[in-house]
Amino acid sequence: MDLEEAKGFRERCTQCAAVSWGLTDEGKYYCTSCHNVTERSKEVISTEAIPNTKIQAINRGLKRKRKLDKGWDWYVCEGFQHILYQQAEALKTLGVGPELKDEVLHNFWKRYLQKSKQAYCKNPVYRKKATVLEDNPSHSDWDSEPELLSDFSYPSFVGSGAESQSDVHPRKPFPISKGSQSETASVCSGSLDGVEYSRQKEKGIVKMTVPTTLAFCYLSLLWQRETIALSDLLRFVEENHIPYINAFQHFPEEMKLYGRDKGIFAVESWPNYEDIYKKIIEVARFLDLPRFPDITEDCYLHPNILCLKYLMEVNLPDEMHSFTCQLVKMAGIGEVDFLTFDPIAKMARTVKYDVQAVAVIVIVLKVLFLLDDNLEWSLSAIAEKYNEENKEDKPWFDFRKWYQVMKKSFDEEKQKWEEARAKYMWKSEKPLYHSSIDRSVAQKRREMVVNLQKQFSTLVDSTPTVEKKSPSSFQFNWTEEDTDKTCFHGHSLQGVLKKKGQSLTTKNSLYWLSTQKFCKSYCKHVTTYEESNFSLSYQFVLNLFSFLLRIKTSILHEEVSLIEKRLFKTKYSKTKKKSSRSRKVRK
Repeated sequence: MDLEEAKGFRERCTQCAAVSWGLTDEGKYYCTSCHNVTERSKEVISTEAIPNTKIQAINRGLKRKRKLDKGWDWYVCEGFQHILYQQAEALKTLGVGPELKDEVLHNFWKRYLQKSKQAYCKNPVYRKKATVLEDNPSHSDWDSEPELLSDFSYPSFVGSGAESQSDVHPRKPFPISKGSQSETASVCSGSLDGVEYSRQKEKGIVKMTVPTTLAFCYLSLLWQRETIALSDLLRFVEENHIPYINAFQHFPEEMKLYGRDKGIFAVESWPNYEDIYKKIIEVARFLDLPRFPDITEDCYLHPNILCLKYLMEVNLPDEMHSFTCQLVKMAGIGEVDFLTFDPIAKMARTVKYDVQAVAVIVIVLKVLFLLDDNLEWSLSAIAEKYNEENKEDKPWFDFRKWYQVMKKSFDEEKQKWEEARAKYMWKSEKPLYHSSIDRSVAQKRREMVVNLQKQFSTLVDSTPTVEKKSPSSFQFNWTEEDTDKTCFHGHSLQGVLKKKGQSLTTKNSLYWLSTQKFCKSYCKHVTTYEESNFSLSYQFVLNLFSFLLRIKTSILHEEVSLIEKRLFKTKYSKTKKKSSRSRKVRK
């Protein structure tokens, strides 16, 4: 139809001298031989006089749109690369150095692609599927281009700003494959290998998932020794500062997602601390990463610094920091070799730095106040009486008053958190559909849902979206100027201490172990936690810190028990000997 409409235009092309013209969507003439577009356009006086021209223009538009709807030919690993790129950019806005994205994370990802044989190797797994390149015949064999996904994929981790424009080679389009693979992909998934990837279960290969991207981010943060612990990273994800839920909606428009892609990139749950922790070790071992940089005393992840941070957050006295430092030294958990992550060691494990720090604080509270629902209230009565009689002096720390203040703040913060989770909009702005055929139906449904939400929000005079919090290292803030909430940072611990010669010691001489007997080695967990077996004070302290880190209470209880095991080795060895003797007597 375009050629028939352009038959009246008989001028020769200025580029190739041919007389073969077509019409663009804008009505301009273009040469069908060399695709040169002229400034001349066809003049149509009235579309009413020639009704077919309007239909023809619409048909041309639909054809072009249909071609665009097909999108790029892309692989699943490119989708994960894009998510990692967005997460790295988000971390950069949170104050992390640019080296994390440009150097550390880039190298980790490059190593993963190499280990999983997806790129940077002689025989990549996708070599057979993309041997014929339409756009660039010189790249007919992928072996000639070792940096496969680094050059072809979008976006690239290397370079940013002016440097990326001048020094780095311009990006090449991703190789377009011919054959049945593209046809299958267009029916079952937007990505070329979506179907195959969802079925992949190769032993020894760590399969990339959306939660695994957080493992890559944390390994990069740990390598750089940044001031973000794992619990902070997951909280920033929860607060939507780091892309995770519906991260695929940031993909370029040309990267079409449907079918099997939905199961790969759509996430319908919040990241779990224990799951991500296991993935961190799994990824580090798969990549054969060397020993990480040392965690020294001046590093943020050292327990002495983290303990100070969490003491401030839960409004405990500053004087407690000296006790936490002593306990860290006695338990030997502040040593460089203990804290530094070494994936290639026989027992590859990384310290749960944040969980360990709050566990130390819990033990110090037990040392000072026993937390048996008895002694802490007796000491509180003494402190309350002293503070009433000596109002001008430095106040003594009152555990009962601290409990009341923290309980109120904790309940308020937890309620806000639960409401935010309940109101969270899981549906993405960019809807996913099962096949390319269902796209129009999915879009119509999405539009209908959005319109209904707008109408409902107008009726109830509220918006369904949750207000985004500004990123902060602290969830609780305490200042001396705040008259509504008592700040205990400057309070003294004199009420729980007594002089013994030239030094001070605790009035409390008792201590109870959180775990009397540990589970056997073949058991999945170290110990069990039953709330009914413990005092209410201990339960409150564990619940407070567990909420702070967004972890299960049993995980914190387990960490407390493990540190106690290091502190009271003789106690546990005696119980072990007693149990072995009793077995011999029974025999």
